Amino acid sequence: MKITFAGVVEEVKQLSFDEKRELKDLLETYLIEERRQEILENGEQTKQELKKGELKFSSNTDELMEMLDD
Repeated sequence: MKITFAGVVEEVKQLSFDEKRELKDLLETYLIEERRQEILENGEQTKQELKKGELKFSSNTDELMEMLDD
């Protein structure tokens, strides 16, 4: 059986206030963990690009704008 987002929302509505608060706290924790993992993965990817010489650096704003367009 596939659970839909709308179904989850309806189920959450049926929870008690304390259960909703606990669910909120859990979701916030899960979101923080996911964001930390994303940051870690981005950092690892950046390290690899640096090792390969694929990163470009500049303090010139015009040059930075050109890099963004590439």
